[in-house]
Amino acid sequence: MIRIKLLLSQLSFIFCGTALKAAPPWQPVEGHLLTCWAEEVNPDNPWPEYPRPKMQRPDWLNLNGLWDYAIRSQEIPYDQIMPDLSAGGDGQILVPFCAESALSGVGKRIRREGSLWYRRHFEIPTAWQAKNHDLLLHFGAVDWECTVWVNGNTVGSHQGGYDPFYFNISAFVQKGENEIMIRVWDPTSDGTQPRGKQLRNPDGIWYTPVTGIWQTVWLEPVPRIHIERLQCVPDIDTETLKLTVHLSEASETEVWVRALDGEKEVARAKGIGGQTMVLPIPNPKLWSPEDPFLYDLEVMIKDGDKVKSYFGMRKISMTKDGDGIPRIALNNQILFQYGPLDQGWWPDGLYTPANETALLYDIEITKKLGMNMIRKHVKVEMERFYYHCDRLGMLVWQDMPNGNCETDPEGQQQFRVELERMITAFEHYPSIVMWVPFNEAWGQHDTVATAEWVKKRDPSRLINEASGWKDHGAGDIKDLHIYTGPGMPDMESYRAGVMGEFGGLGYAVKGHLWSETKGAKNWGYGDTHPTPSHFQQHYDTLIHRMRPMIEKGLCAAVYTQTSDVEGEINGLMTYDRAVVKLDIEHSAALHAGLYDLTIPLPDITEVSNKPKEEEQEVIPLLPTSEQKAQTWKYTTEKPSVGWEKPTFRDRQWKSGKGMFGSKGTPAVNIGTEWSGSDIWMRRTFELDAIPRDVMLRLFHDEDVEVYINGKHVKSLHGYTVQFINVNLDEEGVLREGRNTIAVHCQQTSGGQGIDVGLVEIRNDVP
Repeated sequence: MIRIKLLLSQLSFIFCGTALKAAPPWQPVEGHLLTCWAEEVNPDNPWPEYPRPKMQRPDWLNLNGLWDYAIRSQEIPYDQIMPDLSAGGDGQILVPFCAESALSGVGKRIRREGSLWYRRHFEIPTAWQAKNHDLLLHFGAVDWECTVWVNGNTVGSHQGGYDPFYFNISAFVQKGENEIMIRVWDPTSDGTQPRGKQLRNPDGIWYTPVTGIWQTVWLEPVPRIHIERLQCVPDIDTETLKLTVHLSEASETEVWVRALDGEKEVARAKGIGGQTMVLPIPNPKLWSPEDPFLYDLEVMIKDGDKVKSYFGMRKISMTKDGDGIPRIALNNQILFQYGPLDQGWWPDGLYTPANETALLYDIEITKKLGMNMIRKHVKVEMERFYYHCDRLGMLVWQDMPNGNCETDPEGQQQFRVELERMITAFEHYPSIVMWVPFNEAWGQHDTVATAEWVKKRDPSRLINEASGWKDHGAGDIKDLHIYTGPGMPDMESYRAGVMGEFGGLGYAVKGHLWSETKGAKNWGYGDTHPTPSHFQQHYDTLIHRMRPMIEKGLCAAVYTQTSDVEGEINGLMTYDRAVVKLDIEHSAALHAGLYDLTIPLPDITEVSNKPKEEEQEVIPLLPTSEQKAQTWKYTTEKPSVGWEKPTFRDRQWKSGKGMFGSKGTPAVNIGTEWSGSDIWMRRTFELDAIPRDVMLRLFHDEDVEVYINGKHVKSLHGYTVQFINVNLDEEGVLREGRNTIAVHCQQTSGGQGIDVGLVEIRNDVP
């Protein structure tokens, strides 16, 4: 591996090589951005780590590696695909990387009408055969619906893209060679199932689909009556651990447990499977970001199954400060939580990083930057991610992936099924301190009932009913999204106020972009920054503005985001993780002042080559409706081709005053109400001379495209909560005399508003 080097400059740059060793018959798909860890992928043994850290047994067999695959029509049944796959199908796919990814070796999109088939062989180790145990076939995650055959026998089906599951295949295996066949179907954004940020045609904040196996596949021998899962609930106030050992069968089976601090036994107990035991943990060592201490745990069935695990003694709760403001407390101490929106996407593996070193890197950089929390955004990670958060001391807010199920009863039922599975599968990990059922109204339904159900299911964690947008007053958290921000929600007497998303500053690092082609839609919230110094300065300014809000009641903040993702260039790192955009030491010192308000913040980074704002003169060229309503021609019906050109005839379009938007949208002063999904707008204006430095001045909620004289000059995704000035992507579009500006704004959910103008920036003011 090419070593990662940290260059000490005004910002920290981390370079990763992308040279790849040829390894026929597998190699990454050409033409994709790769991380430096791609060259370490071994097709004979990818992801060799034990996949379930919370409950470990010594015997297991990793089935990752090269499988035969075929992409065929959904109508083709098992008996017809068998000869096809036996003949080699479409080639080989590297599991556990999804079919669309470069690291799978396939890199193909799969239509809704198609199915993805897998096939491989395995042999049961001789030592397992002698034990006469059951054999479990585990899947870390498969997106979305799969059916599994072993030696021609159907062993089970599963729907759900994010939860681990298994089938008992004991009745279907034989000595010698065995065959596994899997069929996967994934409707992606055409369906109503939870799918996170995946979109059939990715664009903006929506990314490349993930189809098929994307986590480890493995075999495990277990006794007939075996330990199925452990439920650990720490109570630091009573100095106890409540432990429930769930067994594969309901019985009066006796279980034994031991809690250990290194080699020292702290507690032991025995009880009955399925019944809660209480282990005394005297003078417990508490788990926290500063000291993430973990106790070891041994659990066994008398004369039978045995597993190793661990637990952390920590408490997450609500309290009030001396002024009566609701606050979030960790271990009964108020703690401000700050960290990135972490989407867990990778340019080479999409949902799956190249290896565990890559997975660990994101957490380590977040920690080095002085952040104590990660919001895992509309994706559920592999279990080893949470294990490393436990081990390193990183708080996690866990989102439930969204789907298009706002009004679809079947989709809502599937959402609840997968939500419960997520909690059941991941409640063991002490790093997870908050569940977030909904994000920004995506798939939002029955909000109060859902929040109450989650709280009843897991009262040991906080509930953020819906991060951003449609708040229904339930749960423990009131959450505001504001770009670029910062800001804070109105204070309440019973819920903590947090900023669930803000920032999103754009900085494009050439050579490390998802698309380097001219005209590629690389964007951030607001304008993008020309240099790392400008990026750091703007980031510093946000933190300085945010800190006074903490004293007023702000309890946590989430910066968008950990890394660039496809066209989004608003990461703290580039998409390939090759460049850390912030200076690590400076940023760690900056963030330390968020947790201790007595610590002075470092000065805002100075940028010598950019005039200060007060040294600039801003001259309106095309006024917005901020001061006086401006008239536009507009339509909400899709116009014909060429609508953006000056020669287009818009006589049939309506006339309306700006701003255009819906009632209740913050910062929108409505001149003409617009509540549909799309609006197209045109306006003409005169220029006596061509100005030098021109910027768009606009408010947009949500995605907007702007044209001047028929030339595309800007695309922005997401939304703002105030007017911003942004650079034009195309120069030389203005001319003396008459000019035409054309705007298309598209809305998906929540509030909406649009207004656009032009300003000239003069930097030579004396």
